[in-house]
Amino acid sequence: MLHVVHHEDYMAPAPTRGSFRFDKYMAVMVALRESAYPITEHAPPPMPQRWLEAVHCPDYVEQVFSAEVPREKERRIGFPVTPHIAQRVAHTNGGTWLAAQLAKRHGYAANSAAGSHHALHDTGAGYCVFNDLAVCANRLITEGDASRVLIVDLDVHQGDGTASLTAGRDDIFTLSIHAEKNFPVRKARSSLDVPLADGTDDDGYLEALERHLPEVFDLFSPDLVLYQAGVDGHADDRLGRLALTDEGLDRRDAFLIAEARKRGLPVASALGGGYGQDPREVADRHARSMIACAKANAQETAPVNPASTCYPVSIGRA
Repeated sequence: MLHVVHHEDYMAPAPTRGSFRFDKYMAVMVALRESAYPITEHAPPPMPQRWLEAVHCPDYVEQVFSAEVPREKERRIGFPVTPHIAQRVAHTNGGTWLAAQLAKRHGYAANSAAGSHHALHDTGAGYCVFNDLAVCANRLITEGDASRVLIVDLDVHQGDGTASLTAGRDDIFTLSIHAEKNFPVRKARSSLDVPLADGTDDDGYLEALERHLPEVFDLFSPDLVLYQAGVDGHADDRLGRLALTDEGLDRRDAFLIAEARKRGLPVASALGGGYGQDPREVADRHARSMIACAKANAQETAPVNPASTCYPVSIGRA
């Protein structure tokens, strides 16, 4: 069973300015629903504003929710922050939190959006408004749901915002495996960065992942994993620079889940990047990634009683 978090607000009306395409998010759910794989959908509540303010500048959070983000910050984000966008990012951030709660029960769960790893303390950037990975990790620890959180970022772009927002913490570890010459030009310092050369293929990518991930697990000893599961390392991605195939992404996902689950660690994934002219083609890659993770999780855990798969999850008051 794939437990996937989704909300209708993920498909916010596209802003009139900016090049980011929001149409892949519904296409991801269409692909999952049309697959033969069993899924259970969960709708997230919005992330409380005070939880966002624990990581982001309160003034910036208020700018987002009042749809009064300065133009220079909107340029860094890549699109205007409308009231619809504000509502969307509240739910996508709540979605990563809910996915983490579900992962603790089922081993693996996915958020069908988010993975906004470029958002910084007082501004968004790179199509990211709030950093759901950093916000969720902070909240898991604050609420006592985890004591040590590992953020594994396998998006083709370095998770500079996540690295900046969690810098200096000994209870959050950030591992970023990314294309060295891709965005952002100025990289932040993750706990461990593994830059890859342009054109790195399946074997080269898996060699890097297999060399570093088990060592991080063993040295950091996390009790929960947040996974930035971007598929923009695919050879056909418009913004990628790497050369992974569908099978290479499958191997990537299966290895991460297997390594986590054999240590008894739950994994919650966020969608991350994936770019192309055909939103359905990109959505199919995201859906395939989530299903690959769910299959790997099923191999590592006992079957779950379908009658017990839906739970209400409260994240408190705003």
